[in-house]
Amino acid sequence: MNEASVRDNIVRWGKSLFERGLTAGSSGNISARVENGFIATPTNSCLGFLDPDRLSKLDESGTHLSGDPPTKELPLHFAFYEGRTCGAVVHLHSTYATALSCLSDTDPEDAIPPITPYVVMRVGRVPVVPYTRPGSAEIKPLIAGIVADHGAALLENHGPIVSGATLDATVFAIEELEEAARLAILTRGLPVRHLSKAAVDDLNATFKLR
Repeated sequence: MNEASVRDNIVRWGKSLFERGLTAGSSGNISARVENGFIATPTNSCLGFLDPDRLSKLDESGTHLSGDPPTKELPLHFAFYEGRTCGAVVHLHSTYATALSCLSDTDPEDAIPPITPYVVMRVGRVPVVPYTRPGSAEIKPLIAGIVADHGAALLENHGPIVSGATLDATVFAIEELEEAARLAILTRGLPVRHLSKAAVDDLNATFKLR
């Protein structure tokens, strides 16, 4: 996509995510790679009311070039861009994934159990990254420690972050993560049948997410 199309796509997805209750108020942020840098949502902006001309333009190093000041979560986004090949990053405060990030018994190595094949195919294994203040550069080394093997994570007591090849694919993945988190919480205490290791290995080999 050219830059104008990327801007329009960020606005389109931001509005959709907001209207479906996947992030509230001025929470959540989106970024996407363009030919000569990145486009990101501005700080303190509501994803439901974005203006394509006011989105933040950044160069390859993250320096603000034009538009409104960018999201304070740039260190989080750039930790993914610097650690793996990806074209977009989406961070939300969606209810069920954020709830999992707050529960003390969530597995820090594998927060989302393999309850459906789609979470394995589109998201993969999701670690929990220790808490840092939103916007702090302290998140970068924590993400650097997991990003080679994981395109998604839960930020402890904060919410989900997902990277992907395109913005569309990244949104689909974070939606799948939220749905799997919802299923995981709804079925807590019930005799859940998770996918077997053989099934997970087969999905990983077939769809080559990692």
